[in-house]
Amino acid sequence: MTFAGKRLLVLGGSHSDIPMIRAGRALGFHVITSGNQPGDRGHAESDAYAPCDYSDPLASLDLATSLGIDAICASANDFSALSCAYIASKLGLPGYDTVEVSQLLHHKDKWRDYARLNEIAGPVGIGCANMGEVEEALRHLGFPILIKPIDLTGGKGIGYGEDLRTALEVAERAFAASPAHRVVVEEFVTGSRHGFSAILRDRKVAFHFSDDEHYHLSPYLVSAASAPSSCPPASIRAIVASVEKIAFDLNLVDGIVHLQFIMSSNGSPMIIEVCRRIPGDLYVELVRHATGTPYADWILRPFAGLGLEGLNQAPATRSITRHCLMSDEAGKFAGFRFGLDEGRKIIDRMVWAEIGDEILNPATEKLGIVFVEEFANSGLGVRPPLQSALGIEIT
Repeated sequence: MTFAGKRLLVLGGSHSDIPMIRAGRALGFHVITSGNQPGDRGHAESDAYAPCDYSDPLASLDLATSLGIDAICASANDFSALSCAYIASKLGLPGYDTVEVSQLLHHKDKWRDYARLNEIAGPVGIGCANMGEVEEALRHLGFPILIKPIDLTGGKGIGYGEDLRTALEVAERAFAASPAHRVVVEEFVTGSRHGFSAILRDRKVAFHFSDDEHYHLSPYLVSAASAPSSCPPASIRAIVASVEKIAFDLNLVDGIVHLQFIMSSNGSPMIIEVCRRIPGDLYVELVRHATGTPYADWILRPFAGLGLEGLNQAPATRSITRHCLMSDEAGKFAGFRFGLDEGRKIIDRMVWAEIGDEILNPATEKLGIVFVEEFANSGLGVRPPLQSALGIEIT
């Protein structure tokens, strides 16, 4: 089925958005990408590029109106998701919750308040608008703690405080990083970290997928995700129950819900982040490779006002790791040396680094993404570290 003449605006165009761009074109849409980075890889995959700062909802609405779009899809960014919800509310487009619900889910302080009031398992967190409120939160929570900007993702601005001095220093940096100049002070919870991605249909989880998260130099920036997850089935059922509780309480529309959770030391899953957009770094492709499902198509359909025919639960039947290629140190990129053993194979890749590129911050800079399948002993669950096997040469 095609939709000749209909226009889909993807409010972004990074490498992470390419699966959605391709899914839109496969459905017959004229796909327009946006954002203020004309060199992003996704723009080469779309039918047209229209520059706009998607963190500005008013400017994004003006763009969407001028283009006469029929549907809008958020990129792998919370600002994009919030702008899309605003545009959908003004233009009557499908696939989005109310602006108020979208802000509740994507702003960390509002989410922590909601989770606490509704007994959703997660770290205790207190939203703060100034340093005085931070000091009061620290007196209440004690140490150690994490302090996060309420509106940034990918580990940006997050810091760890083990005493009053370090906590106040971390808070100052978090305030400076936050566009809203708000932070959340959060108890520090230890345990393994995981992702959970699901499609809602009639406020029930119709499909779900979980992974194990892995980290490189930064403890707050996911550098790899592997499936199937090592989490016990009972823990995944608890997450499903929590998502459905949230969906019924907030009357969430059909579509994607993605979250991160910690398996705490007592074995209970604790939700730490929630969003209603695609996760970054080609996570959509991790789901596709591991389960064989058309995940990008399933995500896009509610945004496009289409039904979810064919949607069904599918387990991860292949052992796959999505691995972001990152350097151990600063320097000039000189190439890759892939040294996987016979039990592992790269099945897909996207590399954007070029020989001679300067690596200034190895903790955050990504040079590409590879998908590695584990074959050894027919055992599911490839586990990094793969960094030594996926070596990066620098000069």
